[in-house]
Amino acid sequence: MLLTLKLMHKAVTTLGLIMAFLFTQKSEAQTSPQDIQQIGYLLSDALLYSQQYIVPATDAAVYQASAAWVMSPKKRKKWDVNLGLHTNIFFVPKADRTFQIQNSDFQFFEIEGATSATVPTALGNDNQVYLVGELGGEQVRFKTPEGINQETVIYPYLQGGIELPYGFEFIARYSTKTKLKRGDYQVYGFGLKHNFSQYFSKMEDNKIYFSVAAIYSKEDISFDFLDINTAYGNLGINNLNGLVDTFHFQLSASKEFKRFELITNFILNHSAFEYVVSGNKGSIEEVFPVQNIINGLLKRVAKDKTNILGEISGRYQISKIYLQSSIAFGKFVNGNIGVQYQF
Repeated sequence: MLLTLKLMHKAVTTLGLIMAFLFTQKSEAQTSPQDIQQIGYLLSDALLYSQQYIVPATDAAVYQASAAWVMSPKKRKKWDVNLGLHTNIFFVPKADRTFQIQNSDFQFFEIEGATSATVPTALGNDNQVYLVGELGGEQVRFKTPEGINQETVIYPYLQGGIELPYGFEFIARYSTKTKLKRGDYQVYGFGLKHNFSQYFSKMEDNKIYFSVAAIYSKEDISFDFLDINTAYGNLGINNLNGLVDTFHFQLSASKEFKRFELITNFILNHSAFEYVVSGNKGSIEEVFPVQNIINGLLKRVAKDKTNILGEISGRYQISKIYLQSSIAFGKFVNGNIGVQYQF
């Protein structure tokens, strides 16, 4: 938190200079240096809040996108096609549903009627408090954003694979945009798996299989954010997007017991995050580009992250139909169930 606040303080200085220039060049209104500074503080507070609000959700999105990529490490016949419909179930942890704010965190806002409060992250409930400040002789007052208010996040997606020569398999996944109570979530991606137990005949004779996979996925998660009206117009930051590019490296091993296959996966992934305020631009944009300024500063708080996950999966065959369920665990717990058809 201390490091974040220092970063915000540096951002304020930059904002103040930008605002001073823009108001001098574009505004015919009499704008005091104090108001220019206050606008910088306001945007700095919004930046600070946005980081604590959305980061738990984008961290969770990585886990949701990491599960159930490899249906089986087993090598199939060349050009075999597998198509499945899956449902992903993410269990929202209590520790990531709220965060603490206090008046000393902010430079422009104060918590109405309190010195501190517990507010929801994007994964939290629908509790809200008011934040208040003053700009241009008028009060700025708004409710803090709500969370999705869900114990679990459930979304369906399609996944398919085609067996290539030499034990390779191309895998692809796509979900439509899933509507959450306070936002949207979407994931898609593709990867390449290679079976290497084919080089060890004794393993395959004992129905033991190994594979390695490299996978890329894109996660897009968005939430309703801050609808702030000021004497200079609406700020136009009422939507906050988290965009995540994740590269997965996965080792898989399985053992067949007649129609049932038990699969274990070790997953290492690296994610690059981008945070963007979007939605309809506010009327204040006629004076200066708030969205562009905040999006530029949001780049400073987006940090790459590496995660390690374990996963256990079971797959049962009924003719050409496969029923599969899995659970992935690490910082979070994520479940997955699916039905597949092998052509």
